[in-house]
Amino acid sequence: MLLPWSAVVLAGGRGARLEGADKAGIEVGGRTLLARALDAVVDAREVVVVGDPVPTERPVTFTRESPRYGGPAAGLLTGLDALLDVPAYVAVVAVDMPRLTMATLRRLTDAAADRDGAVLVGPDGRRQLALVVSSARLQEIRPDHERQHGLALWRLLAPVDLVEVASIGDEHRDVDTWDDLRDLG
Repeated sequence: MLLPWSAVVLAGGRGARLEGADKAGIEVGGRTLLARALDAVVDAREVVVVGDPVPTERPVTFTRESPRYGGPAAGLLTGLDALLDVPAYVAVVAVDMPRLTMATLRRLTDAAADRDGAVLVGPDGRRQLALVVSSARLQEIRPDHERQHGLALWRLLAPVDLVEVASIGDEHRDVDTWDDLRDLG
């Protein structure tokens, strides 16, 4: 495993397709989506949650992008800036992926060795918001603060050499709508 690494959990979206519901607080199987995301990054030496502060079972740092709702790229870079000690690699996960596990993150960190990073890919070939990326490479490509807001994550990461890691089972599934939540079963 690639050590040490820290994690940024993106939990600050609007939840527009969920009628404004706070995704982090939605429960799946008796655990909130945020608790599940924190379970997946349990091996991280430090965790920053980009979203509103809520009680958690483990110590994390909460922060918000400014202005709020800047999107995943702004959230990632804000989270990176909030780390107390920036490690060689940072895991980035969306709070709305309840099937991510420690094993998922271990596969991503293993695959990132000798690369800029690794990204989880669903069975349809679509990149998911679960990845591990070199902190130094992020610093090289980061735009100024003005251009971060509204920047598409995949546009930010376009020059980054990310190896694709196939998802196993439902770990690629996310919760964007109430139907997505229902279909998780």
